[in-house]
Amino acid sequence: MNHTLTCKACFVHGKKTIKIEDRQLTYTDNDVLVKIEAGGICGSDIHYYQEGHAGLSVLKHPMVICHEFTGSIAKAPTGSNLKVGQKVVINPSQPCNQCEFCLQGKQNQCPNMRFMGSAQYNPHNHGGFSQYVVVSENQCFTYDERMSAQIMTFTEPTTVAIHAVNVAGSLVGKRVLVIGAGPIGGLIIAAAKASGAVEIVAADISERCRKIAIAMGADLAIAPLDEASFEAFSINKGYFDVTFEASGATSAIASTVAATRANGVVVQVGMGASPVQYPVAQMLAKELTWKGSFRFIDEFAVAVKWLEKGIINPQPLISSEFDYQQVEQALITATDKNISSKVIVTFFD
Repeated sequence: MNHTLTCKACFVHGKKTIKIEDRQLTYTDNDVLVKIEAGGICGSDIHYYQEGHAGLSVLKHPMVICHEFTGSIAKAPTGSNLKVGQKVVINPSQPCNQCEFCLQGKQNQCPNMRFMGSAQYNPHNHGGFSQYVVVSENQCFTYDERMSAQIMTFTEPTTVAIHAVNVAGSLVGKRVLVIGAGPIGGLIIAAAKASGAVEIVAADISERCRKIAIAMGADLAIAPLDEASFEAFSINKGYFDVTFEASGATSAIASTVAATRANGVVVQVGMGASPVQYPVAQMLAKELTWKGSFRFIDEFAVAVKWLEKGIINPQPLISSEFDYQQVEQALITATDKNISSKVIVTFFD
């Protein structure tokens, strides 16, 4: 049986055009209806608002943005383990679970992936900046109701950070460099510390971000233009066992080779838009392993537990909070990296 509900949602129509409009939701008895409480603004949301696209995903019709969000169960299927009123965080990843990659446990490589808040496909997959959303039961992860919705909005980016650490391999006793101390870099710092790294150095051009990196668990935070520090870390074939590059900046990507010790690992997390002149000869001579880390696979439940237990505390990354009626101001604020790390949008009554 089909049901309908009308609610308010934040639709990006194109470049610098976002409107709060009525949205009609249709759902069946097998769907889960979630009342949204809070969501975090990610880089892709900013791109959709500022440019009308995020990478190759171009807006072709108005779309509800956000893929980092939490809420409470408003309706659950009969016989479900979910109960009305339970607090849940939503996994925005919807792999097909039928292709060769999914069947091999590599869902993040699924060519048929539907990701909430993405314009990759037409019609687009709407996201979480909506008073209500309709999702499947397997996308819902319950959490301790004593946790704030704002903290739990970090589940998806925390999952990205944990996946990057898993890609790197064991960090026990390792020296780690994290380049880029934005939200993902900050969460990687915390995840690396929780995973046994004995020394963590962060590098970021922003003094504000360097202070946040220390709050997230870094032992030292340096400026990329501090040539003396980078030279010290580059002598004798490098210093760091593992380097996470989370900025995507062309010069930063190239710098990973010098700072990473021979036989070390570089994990590329940041997506750079420009071509990179990568020092292949030096990478080859040092026998570095260069790995990409993309989204996540099955780390979502782990991220929920780590946030619940305080293993990762993302509070230092929250720079401001806005009601959804102020979503445009929230996006403008999130765009200004001089003042913002993670901006939260709330849907509390």
